Amino acid sequence: MQQAAGSARLLVHCGVLEQDLWHKESGVLTLPWGPPQGSPLPPGSVLAERKLPLEAVQVVLEELRKQGNLEWLDKNKSSFLVLWRRPEDWGRLIYQWVVKNGLTNSVFTLYELTSGDDTENEEFHGLDESVLLRALQALQQEHKAEIITLDDGRGVKFF
Repeated sequence: MQQAAGSARLLVHCGVLEQDLWHKESGVLTLPWGPPQGSPLPPGSVLAERKLPLEAVQVVLEELRKQGNLEWLDKNKSSFLVLWRRPEDWGRLIYQWVVKNGLTNSVFTLYELTSGDDTENEEFHGLDESVLLRALQALQQEHKAEIITLDDGRGVKFF
């Protein structure tokens, strides 16, 4: 996580990312960062004013991807999702909370996990739902949880 935060700070410092776009609380940053290759950069775009060469930006973004902290949102690599923590790390935090509070064999809605009163002081409170689902999928692969369908949406049972 520290490397992802450091890489993101580097991109902010170099003018590739704007500080106010980074939402640590939701765990994600979605950013269109440039047009598809071959297109001219519009004046005032994030990359038109960059202080870091495009090649260096691509190296940082690729390193974030390798670490599991970045996902491209399209084939042209013109926008991406930066994850403050990898889904596995979020899953680990959620499961630690479950165990610490004696909540194994309990069922929660996704809303309860990210917006409930019981999780208000937890780092995963307010986590983006798509990141939460990825975290829960990671726990499901480890046989620590099962994502289930409830009458009013999705939920999870912890083991």
